[in-house]
Amino acid sequence: MLSFLRSTGRPERRRASLPALLLFTAALVASGLTAAPAAQAADNPYQRGPDPTNASIEAATGPFAVGTQPIVGASGFGGGQIYYPTDTSQTYGAVVIVPGFISVWAQLNWLGPRLASQGFVVIGIETSVITDLPDPRGDQALAALDWATTRSPVASRIDRTRLAAAGWSMGGGGLRRAALQRPSLKAIVGMAPWNGERNWSAVTVPTLFFGGSSDAVASPNDHAKPFYNSITRAEKDYIELRNADHFFPTSANTTMAKYFISWLKRWVDNDTRYTQFLCPGPSTGLFAPVSASMNTCPF
Repeated sequence: MLSFLRSTGRPERRRASLPALLLFTAALVASGLTAAPAAQAADNPYQRGPDPTNASIEAATGPFAVGTQPIVGASGFGGGQIYYPTDTSQTYGAVVIVPGFISVWAQLNWLGPRLASQGFVVIGIETSVITDLPDPRGDQALAALDWATTRSPVASRIDRTRLAAAGWSMGGGGLRRAALQRPSLKAIVGMAPWNGERNWSAVTVPTLFFGGSSDAVASPNDHAKPFYNSITRAEKDYIELRNADHFFPTSANTTMAKYFISWLKRWVDNDTRYTQFLCPGPSTGLFAPVSASMNTCPF
């Protein structure tokens, strides 16, 4: 750096003239010594929240305060609960989550505040009938997104161009229909998905599947893995949880939440800061919580 010396040799501060400062700044820019711009959000207007760390995406609560309201007066699905960041200074992507066969939203409700606190609006729904099969569940997921973006109390907080769908069991199997009916979805996430239709080759939406290695209801070998293998037109990821049975999504699960959040951030928010948690895939060592992993990295 520049130093101005008196005859004694000690440093002396001098006020540089404006032209000199401009010339000095220009030289720094040309030399590449200036710092990179801090406002990455200017490059990605959908980025929400501070720079992520492994601890921040494994935490039970993210950086956003969360509000919640029951879903009242909606049509096309059976009601439920909506969770949202209370910060109204920006809009957010939204994800609808569908429960499984003869199941209710209360079994998955830990996901509502967990995802909303990371900067998403979450629509946790009840199905019209608890015995609905996968395709009706996919239709109801879309009906819930339509309600959330047009008639919900927080519609103004949702960016309707950045929507996703997720589901457990038959709710996860219904994502096939949702993705085919609405390929504009930014992401889908199936948790222990069940569907008698194994061919998902027409799906073009980035897809994450979670399987349980001990699932006897929707065995990954019969469901999630064939679904994953058949997708050829979209980015995809498969994560199998070690020793997990069919009901692993019904209690707080740090491993599942970590990759769920990262998948939504990467594809709904287009936030490449989260790619580091997806690529390469998780460790599958003997004592790791993940027993198998497949993906299409690099995204």
